[in-house]
Amino acid sequence: MTLRRKLLLVALCTLALPVAGWLYVRQMENLLRDGQAQALTASARAVARSLAVAGAGLPEGDRAWYVQPAQTPITVDGYGDDWAPLTPWSQAVGARGKLLLAQDASGLYLWLDVRDSRRTRADIGDPLVLRADHVVLALSRGDLQRRYLLASSGPGPVTAQALDPPVAGLPDTFAAQWQEDGSGYRIELRLPGSAGITGLGVGVFDPADGGSPLAVEQRPLLAYSDALSAELARLAPDDVYARVLSPQGWLMARSGRLRPEGDGRQPGWFAALIYRSLLADRVQAAEPWMQDTPRLESPEVAQAQHGQPAAVWREGETRASVVLDAAVPIERGGKVRGVLLLEQTSRAVPLLANRALFGLLLTSFAVLLVAGGILLAFATRLSLRLGKLRDAAERAQAADGRLDGLFQRGRFPMSDAPDEVGDLARSFEKLFEAVGGYTDYLRTLASKLSHELNTPIAIVKSSLDNLEHALEADGGVSADAASYLARARDGTARLGMLVRAMSEASRMERAIAAAEPEDVDLREVVRGCAESYRTLAGTRRFDCELPPSPLPFHGAPELIAQALDKLFDNALSFTPADGWLRLELRPLDRGAEITLANQGPPLPEAMQGRLFDSLVSLRDKATPGDAPHLGLGLYVVRLVAERHGGQALARNIEDGQGVAFTLQLHGMPRARL
Repeated sequence: MTLRRKLLLVALCTLALPVAGWLYVRQMENLLRDGQAQALTASARAVARSLAVAGAGLPEGDRAWYVQPAQTPITVDGYGDDWAPLTPWSQAVGARGKLLLAQDASGLYLWLDVRDSRRTRADIGDPLVLRADHVVLALSRGDLQRRYLLASSGPGPVTAQALDPPVAGLPDTFAAQWQEDGSGYRIELRLPGSAGITGLGVGVFDPADGGSPLAVEQRPLLAYSDALSAELARLAPDDVYARVLSPQGWLMARSGRLRPEGDGRQPGWFAALIYRSLLADRVQAAEPWMQDTPRLESPEVAQAQHGQPAAVWREGETRASVVLDAAVPIERGGKVRGVLLLEQTSRAVPLLANRALFGLLLTSFAVLLVAGGILLAFATRLSLRLGKLRDAAERAQAADGRLDGLFQRGRFPMSDAPDEVGDLARSFEKLFEAVGGYTDYLRTLASKLSHELNTPIAIVKSSLDNLEHALEADGGVSADAASYLARARDGTARLGMLVRAMSEASRMERAIAAAEPEDVDLREVVRGCAESYRTLAGTRRFDCELPPSPLPFHGAPELIAQALDKLFDNALSFTPADGWLRLELRPLDRGAEITLANQGPPLPEAMQGRLFDSLVSLRDKATPGDAPHLGLGLYVVRLVAERHGGQALARNIEDGQGVAFTLQLHGMPRARL
């Protein structure tokens, strides 16, 4: 990972600031919500106690039949099209029936849907009618009750038959419509509003289920109360939508409406998204709490029905608004008589939380930008300074360890900087001074040694001559002494050859370094050398492969020819008389490659990395008296390759029949005018 990326990662740590702020704003928002919930619950308790004392319109029993207001005119025809808006709130009758009750100015309407796929049919006048499918209705008026029998053997109008004696105010008979299909039957009827019915009993008899044929489920009738609504409007706080529910959750009364808080400003969609996703706890959906719902069935209402108050936040009708619902029981005589539900729109909390969060995010973003910009600028400057040190270090030292002249004493980049980078630059400067001095010492060591060893060698040679003359004057040189003198002379000759080789190596280094480059056709240079090598190859086969087109090159042609001469001389000495040699020139993307391969013994693995060093040779040791081989040829080849920006390589041919020496040349730098 680069330095800039590391510092950028450090800059990202400043994101802990907005995260901590977000947690703080979220906690504050929850505290504000809890405070509002407690306040609204306290208000609901006070209103519930007042309603319990007044007692107007509160239901008396635990179970009742709820009568809904008719939303559309109802035609008594036995079909349920008119009842479709009320169907979601049907009430169960036994295991098979569903009951709907509606009321308008004309009277009380009843719809009963019984699911029975296997019918036992009989008309009311049939003596066995009580053993067939039938319905028993019980109408109550105060403490008085009268039962009626409804049965039919087929679809069509039907008249209810009274089963009990007449009761004042209750009808002796009434008409109904009976419709049926394969799934069951349906009964629709209307009772006059003047009957003053306060209770209803419904019994659905199926012979397959058994039981009493006259049993009914008697419940009081429950409906929306205007008197209770007026009392609730007097007691409920302002800007609160209040509802009174029966113990079963049926709507008994309501007052007020949900009103938006604040100055009426609507937050944008982004602010609403931020609030709901980052700040607010999960809120309930608004559908179960719709204002026109005749019955509420929610966990909070159920909790209040069991005597425990509850509060919940839900989605509001406007964007980014939330509604607080508080449900408390209405208790009288130790018994829950109903549930009071207060609802209040709260947009002050979202606006405040959004304002705080956006302020925090804006500040944090600005701090992050500034901190990141400063760190990025610092990292960029530091990277550039370190890059200059790297470039200077790479340019200062040549491949052979010598300083190439781009580095000058006291001129290393940023060595005068007062910080740690300056300390590093000064350390590099001291290191290159030491390396340069040691490299110069090693480069001149050979010439110094050759100069210093010439005199001792001359003294040894003259001493050997004088010793030989003295022995001859004393009576001749014995055989043992002659052998010792021959060995001493041979060692002295070898030592002299080494001294001359070191001097020659120093001279060649200076000559190669001083060579001037020029633009040449490298193909013609290699072709000229190859023509001269053909006569020297003798009986050996010599092949030359050249590119078809000229190969422009900027270098020293005499140095290249000298290197090829050394390679050819080396290859010729190892190639048998009937062997082969092959010279190849191949262009590269940047420069050229010259390869000279010959048949002969393979290179030892231990010597492949040292072949191009000075005074290293693989040829057989010379016999006493012969001139030793100095091993400077391949060293010259290496110097020529490095002078042209390349390198010299040696390898064994894959088939094991010989070796190949390669010169990779990239060209000498052009002089600047």
